[in-house]
Amino acid sequence: MLQKSLPIADFLAHQPSSILLDVRSPKEFAHGHIPGAISFSLFTDDERHLVGLCYKQKGRDQAVLLGLELVGPKLATFVKEAKHLADNKPILLYCWRGGMRSNSMAILLSTAGFQVSVLQKGYKAYRNWALQLFEKHFKLVTIGGYTGTGKTFLLKELHNRGHQVIDLEGLAGHQGSAFGNLAGIPQPTTEQFENNVAQQLAALNLDAPIFLEDESMAIGQVRIPLALHRSMQKAPLLFLQKNEKTRLAHVMAHYGLANKSMAEAAFKRLEKRLGGQNVKLAIEAIHENNTETACKIALAYYDKIYYSGLDKRNMEYFMKIDANCTDAELAEKVAEKSSEIYG
Repeated sequence: MLQKSLPIADFLAHQPSSILLDVRSPKEFAHGHIPGAISFSLFTDDERHLVGLCYKQKGRDQAVLLGLELVGPKLATFVKEAKHLADNKPILLYCWRGGMRSNSMAILLSTAGFQVSVLQKGYKAYRNWALQLFEKHFKLVTIGGYTGTGKTFLLKELHNRGHQVIDLEGLAGHQGSAFGNLAGIPQPTTEQFENNVAQQLAALNLDAPIFLEDESMAIGQVRIPLALHRSMQKAPLLFLQKNEKTRLAHVMAHYGLANKSMAEAAFKRLEKRLGGQNVKLAIEAIHENNTETACKIALAYYDKIYYSGLDKRNMEYFMKIDANCTDAELAEKVAEKSSEIYG
């Protein structure tokens, strides 16, 4: 079958009905890839290094010959694996720049009878597309409030009611504080996080409000794209208000201290800001299974930090929302307020 070369918009439009294969090396794939892609490496990491070294030392022709020697014994395996993965669906391929790696694989698979399309200018084109997407105008509504006001639960309720939501903390695999990853779940790279956010944004209606949680630039080890974060800082902020007793109960129930060693390490990371005495009291509370005391100390610290951060916001679009109600009732209030803002 013939192979096609597609620009990024057409390539992504074909993705839902195709199998997407990333022919770059495993390390390249791990650093960042198009969401939904399957790693289908032409070269291993070591092989890619050898070919690159050969190119620098001996030139393109020798590098191509070395590449053919390395790939030759694997050709039948590539075809067999592609048949297993594709299940009669068209195949989309990309490498870094849409060059030799993706085109070589496309020739092989099209010769074997597959319908194959290659991404023009490769993964680099996708990254440019993603970063440009963050520059667009979105009708953002940020959900803010002190720790324990149930912002994440509100976003889930809004999503369940059919509203547009981006769960940045969910995509980052982190709840956004020193205690945000007590489960020890690995986070994506910042590049992959950006790709995941871009994929969700691209699927939304730009003429309707998009709800997301008010965040600092960093969520654990990943960072929100600068252009998107600037838009968030300018967006209307709906500030949830709950009494301290309710917030403390929420924190104890949904954060807790199940992983004592990680909770202790989190408090130690905050020692300069929290103060040695407070950290000592918190760690003692952890060892005594006194979740309430430890959470009170953390809550007081994050209240202070969040309050100081409000100075950087445009207070013209700062609106307080009484959140002492059910998630369903709160979602109705927030949706109504967003309609008032954007019409």
